[in-house]
Amino acid sequence: MRGTRLRRLEHGLFALPALGFLGVFFFYPFLEVLRFSTWRWSGLKAPEPVGLRSYAELFADPLFWQSVKATFLFTLWVLPSFLLLSILIALLIEGQPYERFVKGALFLPGLVTVGAASTAWYTLLAPDYGALAAFLPIPAWDQEPFWAMAMVVAFTLWRYLGYGVLVVSAHLKAIPPELVEAARVDGARPFEVTRYVVLPLLRPAVLFLLVVGSVLALQSYVAVFLLTRGGPYGATRVLGYFVYELGFENFRLGYAAAATAVLLVLTLLVALAQGKLLEER
Repeated sequence: MRGTRLRRLEHGLFALPALGFLGVFFFYPFLEVLRFSTWRWSGLKAPEPVGLRSYAELFADPLFWQSVKATFLFTLWVLPSFLLLSILIALLIEGQPYERFVKGALFLPGLVTVGAASTAWYTLLAPDYGALAAFLPIPAWDQEPFWAMAMVVAFTLWRYLGYGVLVVSAHLKAIPPELVEAARVDGARPFEVTRYVVLPLLRPAVLFLLVVGSVLALQSYVAVFLLTRGGPYGATRVLGYFVYELGFENFRLGYAAAATAVLLVLTLLVALAQGKLLEER
């Protein structure tokens, strides 16, 4: 009994640095956001306590629900595409002589700063004066909601697809070759080997990417800010950009804090649900 207590104490002491990091950089800021959300505050005048009135106003705000709709639409576009392309590309290049080159080329966009990447995309793909507009029929993505969302999704996939391919490829290389060879000896065709042997063993990688991709999609902001500014007509105003508009363009910091708290809770719930699924698998 005493030995068990000592081990628990040792484990607790080893966990203290991580808990301290979480406390300073997550729990304390989150509590401060909750405190700010009970104020009506512009950042220029003294805050006025309003209780939970900001939350009531937020849930009655049609712009908030429009941003929720845009966020989930963006997630429905980008997440399945991210997972499918990561798996497909990793399977196609596995064991090929150009595997390392393709991985490097796909991972390279993630090393470029977001500002430089978005500027390059805008310079190339602007419908009116983009460098490619003279040679290709570029749709008016700055005026049409569908193409604006497609632009943001394409930019996001371009930046993060290399990471997904690397994760799936690492799991592919961890599959014992004896399993694949045994399936082939039993007469399984290449498609059947992939379907019944390889894909089930990739489930941990897929679930991991599902959790990470969902959190990133819910907190997406930078691509929208740099490419579309939430337009046209609010079609790409995701929750992250909605919070930015409230706080730094309208100077409603208390209201923005309430929206931030809702976004954080929503992200936490999605991460916990998918983490539970990951544990069960």
